[in-house]
This record gives sequence, C-alpha cells and structure tokens, in this order.
Amino acid sequence: MATKNDDVAQRVIAEAKAARQQWDKSYRGMALRLFPPICGRCGREFEGKRLRELTVHHKDGNHDNNPPDGSNWELLCIYCHENEHGSTLDFYERGDLGPARDGTPPLRQRPFEKLANLLAQRDKSKD
Repeated sequence: MATKNDDVAQRVIAEAKAARQQWDKSYRGMALRLFPPICGRCGREFEGKRLRELTVHHKDGNHDNNPPDGSNWELLCIYCHENEHGSTLDFYERGDLGPARDGTPPLRQRPFEKLANLLAQRDKSKD
C-alpha cells in the first residue's frame, strides 16, 4: 500500500525528470552536449560547479536563431561573454549600426558626451 510519503516522492521525481527534459531541450543544454566545456576565446576549461560560468553566445546576436546543430553558438566564459557584448555595445552607442531588426533606429543617446568639458572646467576652477 502506497503511503503519502511515497506519493510525494513519486511527484518530486516526476517533476525532476520533467525539468531535466526541459533543460535538455534548451539551447544551453544542447550546446553543453555538443561542445566541450571550454571557453571559445580564452580556452579555459570548466567542470563541476564552475560549469555555470560557461555561457552560450549567439554568434549572430539573434537569441531566436537556435539551430540544433549549434552553428550559431559558441561557449564563452562569463568574462569573455561580457567582453564580447561590451564591444558590441560600443559600436551601438556610436551609432555605427543601422536600425534594429524590428526597424527601430539605433541609440543616439550619449550620457557622458559633455563629461570631459565639465571635468576640464572643474579643473580650471581649482587653479
């Protein structure tokens, strides 16, 4: 005869299996099965708990483009991934990129544009 604890255990196991199947179908799960756990830029290897520091970078920048062969992905450590997107952001802020995929114009905001002049004025006032 099944007890209440047995029912709870069966439910927890079923939920864990479903979560694992969902994770296996995610692009992160697929990428970690396809590629060795090595950063594509710095070459560091990851295993165990440190595997969470390895991220999936979409080469074309489109997070909806997830071919099952992994041709749009590369594994990057969190530091190299941040650096990769930081350099892309610099281009975007300078306005070198055209409109976004949805047609919105590129960002033109330059929050620190006048900072150099303000600092120069402050330095002159100290003299």
